[in-house]
Order: sequence, then structure tokens, then C-alpha cells
Amino acid sequence: MISRTRAERRDPRLFPATVVSGTRLTPNMQRVTVRGEALGAFPYRGYDHWFRLFFRCPHQERFHPPEVAAETWWKPYLAMPDETRPYCANYTVADFRAGAGELDIDVVVHRGADGSVEGGTAIWACSAEPGEELALLDQGVLYEAPEDASSVLLVADESGLPAVAGILRSLPADTVGRVLQEVPSAADRREPAGPPGVRVEWIVREDPHAVPGTAALAALRGLTDTDPGGYAFVVGEQRLATEGRRHLVATGMPKDRITFSGFWKADRP
Repeated sequence: MISRTRAERRDPRLFPATVVSGTRLTPNMQRVTVRGEALGAFPYRGYDHWFRLFFRCPHQERFHPPEVAAETWWKPYLAMPDETRPYCANYTVADFRAGAGELDIDVVVHRGADGSVEGGTAIWACSAEPGEELALLDQGVLYEAPEDASSVLLVADESGLPAVAGILRSLPADTVGRVLQEVPSAADRREPAGPPGVRVEWIVREDPHAVPGTAALAALRGLTDTDPGGYAFVVGEQRLATEGRRHLVATGMPKDRITFSGFWKADRP
């Protein structure tokens, strides 16, 4: 049995923390471990629990946390001057250790044509020093399988790998299903823990210039026997999420049994 897991939103609260370490997990994934006394109370629910991450921009001398006192926290945040407004990005909890007040953040390392790291969060993750200040804003989970779901289908590019790994760790032991996980290279594959009845299929992107998510979408479109009584979770590049959902609906899966989210949008011609 697969249980419904959506967490209720809590009153907005910032969880201050500092960087402990940075580790290159795979060629294209950097892990940043953060720690803070307040993180011991972070309401971690497992699955794809996500948060908004705030950290200092390169041109700022120090970190200025935004004011968070209501669901409309973003209004005062956007009103902050450029000299103090921190960078904001959405990320999934890669791992959490409440007793130590520690949380891991896995960040995809994007690179430009010259090989240099690109993207605000990737640049920060690859250069953050121990002691660097930051803050997290809890956002709950997206994963919402109906109680009567007979199987699960997870589809993602590398930006959704932390969410997929967290979901697999959280699923009941008797869950059955399939994972279509795209990664940039064979060296980026991992062995996530999960129910024995959920088969993980790694899709290695052969073309380094291909848009992430394209290969996972092609693999998903190859499935014509989807379970109408199951549940699907499709995340990553926007086209993978939206067209993946469209394909699943065309194969007979009800819309209310599909969670999809475009984590980012590629620059397409």
C-alpha cells in the first residue's frame, strides 16, 4: 500500500544554518552539508521534502536573511535592495540528521562551453567555505500518492535525482513500480535504497549537448502499458514534466494520479 504523504504547510519560519563541508558526490553532483541548532526542529517528512534556500550573493559582503513572517514572505524579500537581497533557490533535502542538526543539499553542477561552472547555486555549492551563513524555508512535500495506488512510476532528470532518492527511501517496503532516472554520465549513477519491487532504470545521456530530460521523456513515451490505478511523479526540466504528464494521460492514467513539476527550464532555440 502506498500512502498519501503531502505535508500540511506550517507557519513560515526560517532555519538559519552554516556550511559544514562540500563534497563532490559524482562528476556532476556536489553535496553541501549544513548545520544549525534550529535544524534539529526542521519538520522533515521524508519523500521529496523541499525548501527554499537563501545564501549570500557573490557581490555581497555578508548574508542578510529575509524577513519571513507570513505566506507572503516573498513580498518583503523582493523589496530588499540588491545590496542585501540574498540568492533564493528551491532544493530537495538530500539527507537529514535531526540529532546533529545537519542537512545535506545535492546540487547539479552545470558547466558552460568552456567547462566552467554555471548557475548561481552551482557556483555557490562548489565554492562555499565552512562557516558560510545561509537559511532554509520549509515547503513540505509534493509527492502525493493516493492510498489505493497499485504501483508507482518515478521519472526525472538529474535535477530530480535527490527527490527520487528521497522518495525511494520513504516508500513502504511492499511498494512496486518503476523509476526512469536520467543522468549526464554513467559515473553519475548511484544505488539508492528502496523497495525491492521498484525497478530503477538508469538512462545515461549519450549526447553531452542534449537538453537534460529529453532522454527520460523518450523512455517514458516508450511506455504504453502504464498502470491506470498507479501513481506517477514526473519532475525535472519543464518539457519533461509537462509532456510527460500529457503522455501518461494519453495512456489512460487519471490526471489526479500524476504529480508533475518543472524544476527548471532549458534555453531552447
